[in-house]
Amino acid sequence: MAVDYTVIVLYLAGMLAMGWWGMRRARSKSEFLVAGRRLGPAMYSGTMAAIVLGGASTIGGVGLGYQYGLSGAWMVFTIGLGLLALSVFFSARIARLKVYTVSEMLDLRYGGRAGVISGVVMWAYTLMLAVTSTIAYATIFDVLFDMNRTVAIVLGGSIVVAYSTLGGMWSITLTDMVQFVVKTIGVLLLLLPIAVVKAGGFGAMKAKLPTSYFDPLGIGGETIFTYVLIYTFGMLIGQDIWQRVFTARSDTTARWGGTVAGTYCLLYALAGAVIGTAAKVMYPKLGSPDDAFATIVKDELPVGVRGLVLAAALAAVMSTSSGALIACATVANNDIWSRLRGKARSGDHDEVRGNRVFILVMGIGVIGTAIALNDVVEALTVAYNLLVGGLLVPILGGLLWKRGTVQGALAAVVVGGLAVIGLMAGYGILANEPVYYGLLSSLAAYVAVSLATKPTDAAVLANWRERLAGRAAPELASEPVPAHQ
Repeated sequence: MAVDYTVIVLYLAGMLAMGWWGMRRARSKSEFLVAGRRLGPAMYSGTMAAIVLGGASTIGGVGLGYQYGLSGAWMVFTIGLGLLALSVFFSARIARLKVYTVSEMLDLRYGGRAGVISGVVMWAYTLMLAVTSTIAYATIFDVLFDMNRTVAIVLGGSIVVAYSTLGGMWSITLTDMVQFVVKTIGVLLLLLPIAVVKAGGFGAMKAKLPTSYFDPLGIGGETIFTYVLIYTFGMLIGQDIWQRVFTARSDTTARWGGTVAGTYCLLYALAGAVIGTAAKVMYPKLGSPDDAFATIVKDELPVGVRGLVLAAALAAVMSTSSGALIACATVANNDIWSRLRGKARSGDHDEVRGNRVFILVMGIGVIGTAIALNDVVEALTVAYNLLVGGLLVPILGGLLWKRGTVQGALAAVVVGGLAVIGLMAGYGILANEPVYYGLLSSLAAYVAVSLATKPTDAAVLANWRERLAGRAAPELASEPVPAHQ
């Protein structure tokens, strides 16, 4: 294992070194939060694929393949579909807005009064997403070093907090590119073919497993529909995803770079399901499906390769964790704290320092919460239920329906959010009903209240159209036009 340990330690040291290098580039708010909006197609595609394919997509995707066979690909597949939809239909318009957060977009569209409430919901989502990614360090470091759970979370979380705090989005982008390459080599080029060969090939896999393992819909239609609601729609509106769109150099980069990343996600989904299916052949009686990834890596891979594949799993977790962390801190500082204080805009350097402090504080909070929580699936479900139930309708409504009003948007956030929380309390966190009925109640509130209230001011809509067309001055990017009284 000495070679494997060396690979992992060098990888972690490299992440910290890139954080230090990124600190030298992040000298303004734009550089720190959105990499100066300068990423080209290659870096944009890599970092976008890295942020959406985390520990749940890697370890969880293999676990679903172990449990359901090829249809276990659907969870990650719907993530890829969401990224494709975002890239093809919305990313160019989102990039042209030149904002920093989803709530700023809502303020621009509705007239400057939707930010704090929507910011709180988005903050809760990004916080729980960061927590679930941080919990996953315990699994990986346990396999690597037989490490205590709390120590593992503190170690992995501290490295992510360190490089994210140092260089912001530049550090995260650089580390994400390395993580993208490591994941591609470790999972797609090494673990996938080795797992299939060790299982005896596809013929042996079909002979040893029930036919349901090769049914593309074997996981169940209702489960697939729920994945679409939660993950596909979640990709359309999450701050962690939008913040990557804001880094694109141009409309074309956002559209085509995101399309490449989405296609990569579809391939990654299938690879995880096949690896899990192969693991089922080799280890038919594992205690938990989520043990499949670690077991096949530890028992079947040669020295050195094992270290690289475990680094790939670590890369998957770190990419999602760092993206969620900077999104959480950005929302907390820009959408909640600054608005509640009513603070006037300060210089770029002051804002960089302020955002660094928020990443550090949020990072410490994430590590502490991850130590206290045990159930990753429940935490992730709460995050996505709140996001989709509370924010999907006002965000997509603002992009697609000009009759939507700020009162309708606020009603949709409040009604949808409260409905999701109440239904999770009644039906259980993992039930499908909360997101179904929460989304429907949010839509009903949005349409009814928007039609019952005065249309959005013409000046606000005119400014919104100018911003969507990319004709607003970049220095005004964070200054929503208030509605006329």
